[in-house]
Amino acid sequence: MKKLRVGILFGGRSGEHEVSLLSAASVLKAIDKDKYEVVPIGITKDGRWLTSEHAENLLEGKPIHEPRHLRAGDPETTPAAAVLAQGESVVVPPEPIHRESGLMPFQPDPALLRRASDRAINVDVIFPVLHGTFGEDGTIQGLLELADIPYVGAGVLGSAAGMDKDIMKSLFIAAGLPIVKHVTILRSAWEDDPKATQKVIEKKLKYPVFVKPANLGSSVGISKAHDRKELGPAIEEAAKFDRKIVIEQGVGGKRGKAREIECSVLGNDEPVASVPGEIVPGKEFYDYTAKYLDEGSQLIIPAKLTKAETKKVQDLAVKAFQAVDCSGLARVDFLMDPKTRKIYLNEINTMPGFTSISMYPKLWAATGLAYPDLIDRLIQLGMERHEDKKKNQYSR
Repeated sequence: MKKLRVGILFGGRSGEHEVSLLSAASVLKAIDKDKYEVVPIGITKDGRWLTSEHAENLLEGKPIHEPRHLRAGDPETTPAAAVLAQGESVVVPPEPIHRESGLMPFQPDPALLRRASDRAINVDVIFPVLHGTFGEDGTIQGLLELADIPYVGAGVLGSAAGMDKDIMKSLFIAAGLPIVKHVTILRSAWEDDPKATQKVIEKKLKYPVFVKPANLGSSVGISKAHDRKELGPAIEEAAKFDRKIVIEQGVGGKRGKAREIECSVLGNDEPVASVPGEIVPGKEFYDYTAKYLDEGSQLIIPAKLTKAETKKVQDLAVKAFQAVDCSGLARVDFLMDPKTRKIYLNEINTMPGFTSISMYPKLWAATGLAYPDLIDRLIQLGMERHEDKKKNQYSR
């Protein structure tokens, strides 16, 4: 049988570039090479797309040779929207030039199309191991939709809604899911009148509060404000990363600290949830440093919950997955009040950390699905979703 050709897409322009490299390295190591032909595709921090040796150098932290210099007017000087094939930029063409899906070099001269086809990066499916901005927010998913390439994970809507904490919470509320009290403000409103904005926040929420950029992953830019004195600096920090800022009331009050529960979801139209796990941060909360730099945090799998609480977390995880129209995979995070044991839905991550020791695959391993089998299942789900989409009619 012909092997399925899988493009592993990694790197990217987000602050989680290094995390993406770790995730991609784990996938490349564990994927079944007897079943799949693997094509590494890397994106540098400045947005250049690399394949073959260049992508492997990026993954391994080796120097990347600059693409050859081109004359003004050469077709290859067109800004890249896809990948660099053998050091040359390629883009999705404005009109399809053949019936096969793929990312093709832009060639305005029809006489050059045959040469363009020789340089095409044709894959059967893309596994985008990209985290955060420009990878988990619907942008790369939109590119792959235009190129008509099957891919792993949520589509444009699910990815964008899952990245935007404000929109995400609106969808959770519409679905009747329990979330903590929150306020969303605009950076411009804070800059124009910080005192008035502060009054709006304090009228609706009690300290402590968590201040977050609406669109950013991996706890970057998040601060905990215990009082009015800390609120302003926390908003200033979040405002560096997004125009929308979400402020959430802390679960557990001033004396308590919320338990952080996570659950993995897998599937398309009929998703299923893993056993839940719990994170005990080494710091006051699970920020970027606690996730990736400190070693004091503990992962407890399965989480110490009652059977009823476990089932509730799993049910809420699936409902959250469906509320944002997710597909493929997602990790859903919860907060539990340490006194009342009430469970609140915190957020959904549509492309969570994917190293072999990350929470998402570890939860599935504890549920009975090993890491290589999980990769295999995700690729299948991406192909199934693409096949289902082919049933759509786009014209009369």
